[in-house]
Amino acid sequence: MKYVKGIFKERPNRFIAIVGINGKDVTAHVPNTGRCKELLLYGSTVYLLPSNNPKRKTKYSLHLVMNNGVLVSLYSQEANRIVYEGIKKGKIKELRSYNHYNKEKTFGKSRIDIHISDDEDNEVYIEVKGVTLIEDGIAKFPDAPTERGRKHLKELISIKKQGHRAIVFFLIQHPNGNSFKPNWNNDPEFGETLVEAEKEGVEILVYKTKNTLEKIELNEKSLKYDLKKE
Repeated sequence: MKYVKGIFKERPNRFIAIVGINGKDVTAHVPNTGRCKELLLYGSTVYLLPSNNPKRKTKYSLHLVMNNGVLVSLYSQEANRIVYEGIKKGKIKELRSYNHYNKEKTFGKSRIDIHISDDEDNEVYIEVKGVTLIEDGIAKFPDAPTERGRKHLKELISIKKQGHRAIVFFLIQHPNGNSFKPNWNNDPEFGETLVEAEKEGVEILVYKTKNTLEKIELNEKSLKYDLKKE
């Protein structure tokens, strides 16, 4: 990937940002619908990926931002790819016994991010959540209330009750995050649903990424989480 360096100016809405490149302001797509207010600060250095698609309304997508001395990945869909490739490469110790992989799998009326299985047809359904909000070294999700996120957790509970392994995978895309907690202040209902999911047997996995301008990949060390209400 060949990034273009810029300076963040403002975010008129959740889909676009105004970025200065070589003294000229351009409009860039923001591939993350979270608030990211603690990351997208005026004057922050950002890295954009240009597009060759002439039909696009914006020429650039904002993928990375410098925050507290580290590169943070803002491309939320990248989280699915990173986890999927990490599973295939054996980087996630909890999932090394599986050898069949699918990026998406329909279960009932739901589409789950990742589905894996073994030769005995033991199935695992994995929902991936990218996390960028860090407070005192603790990664927190979500950074804004998410009804969709609660819906995904309830789907995983249903999958678990039907006899399959179900996992919610929190991928911390900010290198300064060293553990995980649900964001009780921003979305207590999500936190309560996550607690319920764990009690019902849904597994919680937490890993983080290693970010450089050359590549973004999974760090192979799993991290701790704490579901206690604040």
